[in-house]
Amino acid sequence: YLATVDELKTKPSQHSVQELRRIGIQPDLIVARSTVRLNDAARAKIALFSNVEAASVISLPDLKSIYGIPPLLKSQGVDRLLANRLGLKLGASSGAIERWEKLAATVVSAKESVPVAVVGKYIELRDAYKSIVESLTHAAAALGRRIDIRWIDAEELTDRNLGEKFSGVGGILVPGGFGERGIEGKIRAITYARLRKVPFLGLCLGLQLCVIEFARHVLGLDGATSTEFMPHTRHPVISMMEEQKKKKQLGGTMRLGAFICRIRPGTAAHRVYGSTRIRERHRHRYEVNTAYVKRMEQAGLVASGVDESTDLVEIVEIRGAPFFIGVQFHPEFLSSPLSPHPLFRAFAEAAMGGGAR
Repeated sequence: YLATVDELKTKPSQHSVQELRRIGIQPDLIVARSTVRLNDAARAKIALFSNVEAASVISLPDLKSIYGIPPLLKSQGVDRLLANRLGLKLGASSGAIERWEKLAATVVSAKESVPVAVVGKYIELRDAYKSIVESLTHAAAALGRRIDIRWIDAEELTDRNLGEKFSGVGGILVPGGFGERGIEGKIRAITYARLRKVPFLGLCLGLQLCVIEFARHVLGLDGATSTEFMPHTRHPVISMMEEQKKKKQLGGTMRLGAFICRIRPGTAAHRVYGSTRIRERHRHRYEVNTAYVKRMEQAGLVASGVDESTDLVEIVEIRGAPFFIGVQFHPEFLSSPLSPHPLFRAFAEAAMGGGAR
């Protein structure tokens, strides 16, 4: 689309299809991307030079929300075209398209928002946290709100600017990651959330830093940290599993894939999931040191979920807190637009009424 002359140019599409046809590939339908919708003239021209019907030329213009794409495709009969081509029968409407429409409208124009701070070290490359952003979006939309993310660089957090940085946020999320950079800033954020009772969610490394923060500031274990950052620390509250240490290849030391987690009844995690047995996906190398679990539980940091086969800590939470949960796994890998992950939904719901107390 040439904005200066308000004209759609179809030659690029025509040439692309002609090249495909030259090597024996004939399209059944053509999806034309553009900043604006195709007009009838442009659709007819593409159809003529591509040897498809005009109805098989689908317009896919830029939208305010990616979640508006399924209803847009449906409105142009893409489901019918595909069913006819593949010899399938279309089933009765399940109401999914209406749910997509509602989701897209909520994401774009909901009047109220869920204000959440994401504390990371890759914030200049926000696609690094794309799955987390989308999971928060799914959760907020399920509550009839849009997500409002405040990106906070962990390296810029100091004891003096915590109040300023987190002013007005309803919840704090610390995502996963590797390496030592930004760790102390993330720990400051966790301390702020714990003391101010701001709803908090820690993912993977976020759980590990919850444990480190609690060990230092509640148990009084000076220098408590992870052996990832300090191999010979006096208090290795986070360390690599013994069986993992024997593996020499870096990728082999990672715990990857889906594992069963057993949840303790009566805990916040149990209320969130509504189950005592869940399956979540992992991607990490270090674990909570089980030698410290009993001391932490006595002080109020509860291991509410453990791996079913190894008893390694999977979920921690602070007893009596409005919402303070850390998980060793990655729930963002299992969230979807029409079925938000229960952990993100519970966090967003808590953040709606959260903030410093």
